[in-house]
Amino acid sequence: MGHLSTPKSVQKLQTALHAKAKAEPGYRFYTLYDKISRADILAHAYALCRSNQGAPGVDGQDFAEVEAYGLERWLGELALALREETYRPDPIRRVYIPKANGKLRPLGISTLRDRVCMTAATLVLEPIFEADLPPEQYAYWTCPALVERHWLTVRHVFRTELGL
Repeated sequence: MGHLSTPKSVQKLQTALHAKAKAEPGYRFYTLYDKISRADILAHAYALCRSNQGAPGVDGQDFAEVEAYGLERWLGELALALREETYRPDPIRRVYIPKANGKLRPLGISTLRDRVCMTAATLVLEPIFEADLPPEQYAYWTCPALVERHWLTVRHVFRTELGL
C-alpha cells in the first residue's frame, strides 16, 4: 500500500482490534461491516488506493471521475452498500502485460470501488490476524502502528533493561 500516514482514528481502531485479538485468542469477530464501512476507514483506504494510482477496472471509472462525482458522496454510497450488506464486487478487467522474455503475463484490474473495499477490509483485518504472529515474526507485520509500537518497545528494552 501507499506511504501515507495513518489517521489517528484508524490507528486507534487498529490498536483496539489488535489488543482484543491478542488478549482473547479464541474471540471471534463476527461482524466487521460496521468497522469496514466507517467513513475514516473508507477515506484512508481511498487515499491509499489513490496514492498507488492504477488503471480503471471494468467500469472505466478513474480517480478523476470519482472526485468529479464527489468523493464524500461516492464513499457515502459505498459505506451504505457495505452497511446494508448489498455490496458485491465487480468482475475483474483482464489485461496482458509484456514480460522480458517476450511472452505476456495476465493481470487482473479491480474497479476502484473494489480496491477501496479490499483496502478497507485489510485495514480492519490485519491487526486481528497480526495478533496471532509471534513477536519474532515482526517482519511480516504490515500495520504501521503495530510495527512502530513494537520498535518503540524494543528500543525501550535495549536502553533501559540492557543499558545499550
